Amino acid sequence: MRRTWILIIAVVMIAVLSACGKNTWSSNNTSPENSNMQHSGMDHSGSGEVPTGLKEETNPTYKPGSQAVIQDDHMPGMKGAIATIVGAYKTTAYVVDYTPKNGGEKVSGHKWVIQQEIKDAGEKDLQPGAQVVLDADHMTGMMGATAEIVSAEQTTVYMVDYTPTTGGAPVKNHMWVTESELSPSESKSTDMQGMSH
Repeated sequence: MRRTWILIIAVVMIAVLSACGKNTWSSNNTSPENSNMQHSGMDHSGSGEVPTGLKEETNPTYKPGSQAVIQDDHMPGMKGAIATIVGAYKTTAYVVDYTPKNGGEKVSGHKWVIQQEIKDAGEKDLQPGAQVVLDADHMTGMMGATAEIVSAEQTTVYMVDYTPTTGGAPVKNHMWVTESELSPSESKSTDMQGMSH
């Protein structure tokens, strides 16, 4: 009888230790070690519908239909991916901190929300520290959330299609990548060399 009790206690201890181990693994893998983890709720692909009032850039560095290399990693698999430019628009792009409307954890340093995706922003650029309401739906719980402006940049923003370098389905109509986050693709450089001969 005593042996049976020892065996039962041993099995229970193994189960408890195993569960603790699983919890540790899970929390380590879901903790936001970098900002990419905060974008797990991001709608990578978009409808291609641009916000009201957003104007096309008449002479962008990267024209629609051309390709460029993404140099920033808003989410895993983005940096180094070849982007096909879908659209180019002149606006002010903001980095923002916000707490999702659905009660998730605070998102810090989200790139990018543009002037036309901030409720009642009008034409005037917003300053760091300003409290605003988001009118964008890039991520779950973003629409209608209160945000704080971290920084602002007047730039050309691009809507792009790309295939993540980490594999997975192609991303369509991703909003947004800024001018400084793109560099010419090798195919563009080769084309230009060919034209110079």
